[in-house]
Amino acid sequence: MEKLAGYVEHIIYRNAENGYTVLNLVIGEEEITCVGIFSAIAEGENIEASGEYTEHPTYGKQFKVESFEEKAPEDEEAIERYLGSGAIKGIGLAMAARIVRRFKEDTFRIIEEEPERLAEIKGISQRKAMEIANQVNEKRDLRQAMIFLQQYGITMNLAVKVYQAYGQEVYGIIKENPYRLADDIEGVGFRTADEIAARVGIRMDSDFRVKSGILYTLLQAAGEGHTYLPEEELTRRAAKLLEVDAAQIEKQYMDLAIERKIFLKQMEKSGGTETQIYSAGFYYMEANTAAMLKELNVGYDVPEIEIEQRIRDIEKQTGMVLDEHQAAAVKEAVRNGLLVITGGPGTGKTTTINTIIKYFELEGMDIFLAAPTGRAAKRMSETTGFEARTVHRMLELNGGVEGNTGFERNEQNPLETDVIIVDEMSMVDINLMYSLLKAIAVGTRLILVGDVNQLPSVGPGSVLRDIIQSKVCNVVMLTKIFRQASTSDIIVNAHKINHGEEVALDNKSMDFFFLKRYDADVIINVVLQLVKQKLPKFVEAEPYDIQVLTPMRKGLLGVERLNGILQQYMNPPLSSKAEKEHGETLFREGDKVMQTKNNYQLAWEIRSPYGLSIEKGMGVFNGDMGIIRQINDFAEQMIIEFDEGRMVEYPYKLLDELELAYAITIHKSQGSEYPAVVIPLLSGPAMLMNRNLIYTAVTRARKCVTLVGNEATFYQMVQNTSQQKRYSGLSDRLREN
Repeated sequence: MEKLAGYVEHIIYRNAENGYTVLNLVIGEEEITCVGIFSAIAEGENIEASGEYTEHPTYGKQFKVESFEEKAPEDEEAIERYLGSGAIKGIGLAMAARIVRRFKEDTFRIIEEEPERLAEIKGISQRKAMEIANQVNEKRDLRQAMIFLQQYGITMNLAVKVYQAYGQEVYGIIKENPYRLADDIEGVGFRTADEIAARVGIRMDSDFRVKSGILYTLLQAAGEGHTYLPEEELTRRAAKLLEVDAAQIEKQYMDLAIERKIFLKQMEKSGGTETQIYSAGFYYMEANTAAMLKELNVGYDVPEIEIEQRIRDIEKQTGMVLDEHQAAAVKEAVRNGLLVITGGPGTGKTTTINTIIKYFELEGMDIFLAAPTGRAAKRMSETTGFEARTVHRMLELNGGVEGNTGFERNEQNPLETDVIIVDEMSMVDINLMYSLLKAIAVGTRLILVGDVNQLPSVGPGSVLRDIIQSKVCNVVMLTKIFRQASTSDIIVNAHKINHGEEVALDNKSMDFFFLKRYDADVIINVVLQLVKQKLPKFVEAEPYDIQVLTPMRKGLLGVERLNGILQQYMNPPLSSKAEKEHGETLFREGDKVMQTKNNYQLAWEIRSPYGLSIEKGMGVFNGDMGIIRQINDFAEQMIIEFDEGRMVEYPYKLLDELELAYAITIHKSQGSEYPAVVIPLLSGPAMLMNRNLIYTAVTRARKCVTLVGNEATFYQMVQNTSQQKRYSGLSDRLREN
């Protein structure tokens, strides 16, 4: 192994994520290109690097650095060069020259031991002298901390965050309780902290470890949709994760409750008392959501005769005729501050919403319409003729980091309107509901519309179902299928599925087909023909508008395999189409893709045909679909066009948030509607293959549903009412006084 000693003249490239750096090292008269992982390094620094020479096919001779250490500049020229390199804020070339002229080779000792003497130099105040000293010391401390943290497998970027959070305390924290990192620092989870703890030698049954494991288990449960876990369930899961006895887990609950990390709630249930254990944040979120809903639930004294007359006027004006349930919904909307309207497809939810809008419009009231996803908002706009926005947009998202999302609209700055109508409520989780309610002033009417039989929200909670079950506010259920809807077998069969009734699979329908096939590859071939050739003409849509929906991610008919095959068929490789490989996915220009998590930081803009920016905004959300328009390796980014022409520049480092979307899971299709859907079905786990799932899939289609596969699986799903239990307490909180 060879050693080189010199100073860093220029940093050519640096990856902040992993510390990979390409730099020019000057040794005497010679300049050498060095590559390697550098914890923290600045131009002008003196280093001694160990490694070996390599030959790069493009860039030629390079020195590959295995390790390095910082050397204090030894001669006056080196000291001056370092100080004037820009490494120390506030010192330029001229100032560096003055300092070294005054203190010569003693400069660094003076800065470290007698920094006040720097004030002897013209242009340096006492305050500035101390700032310079602090910077020099911090750089040294940071570098030492980096080296210390990296030996525990902490990446460069994370190490900087850790050091910024703890400073010199980092050494004690890592050795005594690395689990603090999981609590305090975004990006460090329990698993990372546990690995560090194992290297440090912390015991399996340490209090720190057990407490952190309990909080991590609750976090994992939130990812499954739970806002709490019953004590027995939490103990079982945490004991399995930590590989310790249940008693070790149970004895920490009280301490965590005293530290306000968790909340213990005793509830009387049939068969005895249940202890519900919440992450403290979720408990207060549910309790406050319940309190705010109750505040909105006020009555308005409006004479029946007046409402009926107004409804008749609207019916005359619009040609709409309401049935008794729809008329009841309008009356309740007028008389109550809070109302839930629920019903399946074809039951007249849209007509009801339109009548309510008309009613309040005639009263001279301001009305806001919203939905949880961009697609759902777009559909609401189309069916009402009014502008509907996503809930995030209505609340004026300000680009906060996920988990700490910031909205401009809140209790201090509420929404200025008289009526708010939110559609597709089954998709709204407790986090979004809480943010929405904070922005609604008492006296504003809130109308929640949704289909309670669809799949629950991806995020934690079961908001719509819980509100209905609590029976504390007015709920109108629309059950009648209207005549125009009853001609659609999609709607008729959706209701049959929902009621567990037999669905005829005889293909005599015009919009509901079942093609019986029993081999996965044969099913895929049929799906390809349908998407590319048969359905586009049948429903008058583009192939990209036809959506393949599948229950699972993995397996022969899972999303991952289907997307690989559909991509080859729908968007084959061409020399003119740029590609980018990321993990196991190959992205290609022209591909249909989907965002898989909420990213509040991503900027988008809508451009005119001449390329001018017409509108700008923030945020791309879980489930948003788009087309890759450009892949630029030089800029290391993709340009993706989402609905409504929103163009987004995706840096390569965010590609984890994207996946191909020729086929998507049924869960991801919630709130969306497509001209036609194709559903391949063979078999799958009973917990997943249930009625809710097939009902949601069928109701996503506007003009045509085609199922391809085993009819036995379809019938089993219709009869399978079991779904994963969701632990959520909003219903209980609403019933409490």
